Amino acid sequence: MATNLITEAGYQSLKDELDWLWREERPEITRKVTWAASLGDRSENADYQYNKKRLREIDRRVRYLRKRIEDLRVVPYSPTQEGKVFFGAWVTIINEEDTSKKFRIVGADEIYDRKDFISIDSPMARACIGKCAGDEIVVRTPTGDAYWEVTEIEYSEAEDAPRFIKP
Repeated sequence: MATNLITEAGYQSLKDELDWLWREERPEITRKVTWAASLGDRSENADYQYNKKRLREIDRRVRYLRKRIEDLRVVPYSPTQEGKVFFGAWVTIINEEDTSKKFRIVGADEIYDRKDFISIDSPMARACIGKCAGDEIVVRTPTGDAYWEVTEIEYSEAEDAPRFIKP
């Protein structure tokens, strides 16, 4: 089960998507369905069938977003987090082969379409929580334990924070 945490930017992105679906996309599709239905035979009307399907998809997503937004808890940045890895941190780690990774620990609702965001529920994030720069972390993987060192921790709101972009 996913943890119900989200960053402020992620929360705003979900609210923006809900607002866009409800105020712009749904009314437009409803107009198309009404227009296509006025043409007559609905069983062979591709415009009607496609837009009716799209309307069901929108309604499903709106229901999901309303329920999800209600259940989420926004975790704001706090200056007391500085120096340790907590929710919302940008973390840079390095392993023995000098392979470096940089990622941000966020909620499960924010990781989609982002290769540099990981869920707070992931084994890597769980291993990093509470660590300081210079600390070693052990990540349990199916192939054995992986050892990493935390090299950098930042709490800046990146310019590329999750934002809803109209399709």
